Amino acid sequence: MVRSEFIARIVMWLCFATAALSLAVHWRLNNSMKADAHSQAPMGNKTQISSSQVTPQQQFFRSQNPQTTGKQNSSQRVETDQPRIIVDLSDRRVYVYRQSTVVASYPIGVGKKGWETPTGSFKVMHMQHNPAWRHPITGQVFPAGANSPLGLRWIGFWTDGHSHIGFHGTPNDEVVGNPVSHGCLRMRNPDVVSLYNQVRLGTQVEVQQ
Repeated sequence: MVRSEFIARIVMWLCFATAALSLAVHWRLNNSMKADAHSQAPMGNKTQISSSQVTPQQQFFRSQNPQTTGKQNSSQRVETDQPRIIVDLSDRRVYVYRQSTVVASYPIGVGKKGWETPTGSFKVMHMQHNPAWRHPITGQVFPAGANSPLGLRWIGFWTDGHSHIGFHGTPNDEVVGNPVSHGCLRMRNPDVVSLYNQVRLGTQVEVQQ
C-alpha cells in the first residue's frame, strides 16, 4: 500500500515537472518570435518609405532600363551643345553659337544685287572637301583645288533643285565682306575650313537681313 502511494506521488511530480517544462519552453519561443518581429520593423519601414517615393511603374521601368535616365540626360546634353549658325547680312558676318554664346565669328562675302542671299531658317544639307564649281550662267566647270572659286570647303544649306547656295572658300580674300556672289557666302579659306570643322549635316542656319 505504501509502495503504491509512493509510486503515485512520483508519477504526479513527473507530470507537474513536464507541465512546467512545457510552459517554460512555450514562453521562451513566444518571446523569441516577438524579438525577431521587432528587429525586422525598421527594415520594413525603410522599404515602405522607398516604395512611397517611387511608383510601381517607375520601379519596373528602372529595373528594365537602369541606364535610360543617364542616356536621356546625355542625349539632351549633346543636343544643347550642338552649334547654330547665324548669318547677319547687314554686317556681313557669320556667327557660330553654342547655346547662347558666340564661339566663333568670320567675315563673309554676300550675294550681289539681283542675286541676293536668301533669308530664313535652313539646315546644312551638303558638305564637301575641295569642291569643283559650275558657273550658273556660262556652265563652265572649275576644277577643285586652292584656286577654285569655291575654295577648300563647301557647306550647302539651300537649293531650288537647280541652283545651290552655301558657305565656301575663295582664293580672293579681298572680296570677302562685299556683295559679290551669286547668293553664296564667300569666306577666306582658313575661315571656311574652321567653320566646316564645327558643323555637321543638319546644323541649323539662320540667315538674317
